[in-house]
Amino acid sequence: MAHHTLKSSYTRLSDRLNRYPQGAPPSQLLYKILAILFSEKEAELVAQLPIKPFNAQKASQIWKITLAEARNVLEELASRAILVDLDRDGESIYILPPPMAGFFEFSLMRTRGDIDQKVLSELFYQYMNVEEDFIRELMARGETQLGRTFVHEPVLSNDDALHVLDYERATEVIKSASHIGVGTCYCRHKMYHVGKACDAPMDICMTFNTSAASLTKHGHARLIDANECLDLLQQAYEHNLVQFGENVRQEVNFICNCCGCCCEAMIAARRFTILNPVHTTNFIPEIHQQDCSGCGKCVNVCPVEAIALCSANDPKKPFLKQATLIEDRCLGCGLCVRVCPEKTIALKPRPERVLTPLNGVHRAVVMAIERGQLQNLIFDNQALFSHRALAALLGAILRLPPIKQAMAGKQLRSRYLEKLIEKFPI
Repeated sequence: MAHHTLKSSYTRLSDRLNRYPQGAPPSQLLYKILAILFSEKEAELVAQLPIKPFNAQKASQIWKITLAEARNVLEELASRAILVDLDRDGESIYILPPPMAGFFEFSLMRTRGDIDQKVLSELFYQYMNVEEDFIRELMARGETQLGRTFVHEPVLSNDDALHVLDYERATEVIKSASHIGVGTCYCRHKMYHVGKACDAPMDICMTFNTSAASLTKHGHARLIDANECLDLLQQAYEHNLVQFGENVRQEVNFICNCCGCCCEAMIAARRFTILNPVHTTNFIPEIHQQDCSGCGKCVNVCPVEAIALCSANDPKKPFLKQATLIEDRCLGCGLCVRVCPEKTIALKPRPERVLTPLNGVHRAVVMAIERGQLQNLIFDNQALFSHRALAALLGAILRLPPIKQAMAGKQLRSRYLEKLIEKFPI
C-alpha cells in the first residue's frame, strides 16, 4: 500500500507539472527525480497547488490545514528552491515554477548535502540527454520557445549597434535588474557528475529580478551587484560562451552562459535544428569567402555546428578550404566573428526581426496557444482568470478550428495581446 501511495503521489505531481506550456512528460525517470527532490507528503501537497501565484492562506484552504502549518510547509519548500517566494505589498506570494527553467536547475545551482547530487545528475542526464521526450516537449514544440540567444556584444560594429535594442543586450538586462544572483551552472554541474564536464567557468549562471531575490534569500545563489555581473559577462565572452536567456523583453529572470558541449539549449539546438528550439538573435554572420584562409577556428567555436569547411574550388589550390555558413542552424551569437583571425566574418541584420514576447505572461499564453494548453492558463492562471476581457478573448480562440487558432496566435503575439497585458499587468 505504501509503495502504491508513493507512486500515485509522484504521478499526480507529474501530471500537475505537465500542465505548464513547457511540460514534463511523465516517465519512471521523472518519478525517480521527483522522489529525490520531494518527500511523498510534499509531492502530495504540491500536486494540489495552482499554477497561478498564491499566498499562505490559499494554500491552507487547499490543503485543509492551519495557516501556521501551511506557512511552515511553504517556507520549507521555498528554502529548497522548490517554490519561488516573493514579497508583494508586504505579503509573501509563492509560485510553483516549471521544472525548467525552474526547480530542476535550482537543485544543482549550489553544492548541497541534503540530496545526492550525483545520483540526481545521473537521472537528469538519462531523462534529458539520453531520452529526448522532455527536451523535445520543452524546446521543440510550437514556434515560441522558452529561451533566446543574446548577441556577442563586443563584436558589434557601430552600425550594427544601432540595430540592437536594449532588451537584446545582456549588458542592459544586467544594468536594469532589481536583483542579481550568480550560481553554479546547472548544465556543467550535471555533466561534472557524469564525467563529461568541460573546463568552462562553473559559477557563472545569472538570475535576475524576482527569481534572483528568492534564490539569493535562501542561499541558492549569491547576491551580487551589476558591476560584478558585468565582470562575469566579460569572463563568459573570453571563454566563448553563448548568452542564452529568458525569451521576454521585460523582467528577464535568467541568462545562462552556454558551452556547446554541456548546455541543454545548445545540445537541443543541434539535435532539433529543424524545429528551431532556440530563438536566434536578429543578426546572422556573413562570410567573405574570397578572404577566408580556411583555418577552421570559426568551425571549432560554433556551439551548434552551423559552420563547415568546404572546398574552395580553386584549381591552383586543390586542398584549400573555406568556411561556409549553414543558415538554418545559426543562432546569430557572433562567436565566429570574435575568433576569425582574418576578420572575414561580419554580422548583418536578418531580413526579418525575430519576435520576442513582452513578458512571461505574454510568452506563456502564446506557448499555450501553440501547444493546445490554453485551457490550463485560462482556468488556472491569475493573470488571465482575473482579467475578464483577456479571458473572454482567449475563450473565443478555443472555439476556433486549429488553423484559425494558429492564425489568431500570430495576431495576438504581435498586437492585441501585448496591449492587453500592458494595460492589465499581474
